[in-house]
Amino acid sequence: MKYRCLFIISLIILMTSCEVEYTPKPKSYPRVVFPTKAYRDYIDDHCPFTFRYPTYDTILHAASFFDQHAQNYCWMNIEYPPFQQRIHLSYMPITVTMTLEKLEADAQILTNKHIIKAESIDGTKFINPYGVEGLIFDVGGDAASAIQFYMTDRYRHFIRGALYFYTTPNADSLQPMIRFTRKDLDTLIKSFNFKK
Repeated sequence: MKYRCLFIISLIILMTSCEVEYTPKPKSYPRVVFPTKAYRDYIDDHCPFTFRYPTYDTILHAASFFDQHAQNYCWMNIEYPPFQQRIHLSYMPITVTMTLEKLEADAQILTNKHIIKAESIDGTKFINPYGVEGLIFDVGGDAASAIQFYMTDRYRHFIRGALYFYTTPNADSLQPMIRFTRKDLDTLIKSFNFKK
């Protein structure tokens, strides 16, 4: 009888311990639905520049930048809420106290603040069809801003831009949105023109 009970208990233990192994579902990210690319002109009598920007974006004037208040009306954010992103643009006229060299150095300093989290920062010079020149920085890794840039006519006008997301930076999950927005930034940069 003892062996019979032992046999039955062993059989129950063996039957309940044999389970199918389950593989956990791999991490994934939500599917992103991209809008159709279409652009419109930005023209405002208060700002000394024009450019093309996406029809699905909204422009907010005199926008603050983190804790820094807008220095003039032409500081703006180009926002796209579904991606929780903004392109911040800050315009500065070139003056005796705000020289081109100082403004370019400030732009470099602001970009270099991302070195802590960045895997790389690659700068590329450009000149668009209107003679506007500048530098665009692709910031790799989990930095707060994936793209930084500045543009100037080298005499009177200077504008700095940066792409930010309202979320914890994760380069892998944000990469599709960054690639999509990069095309919009390329259009903005190529169409950017300072008024004479």
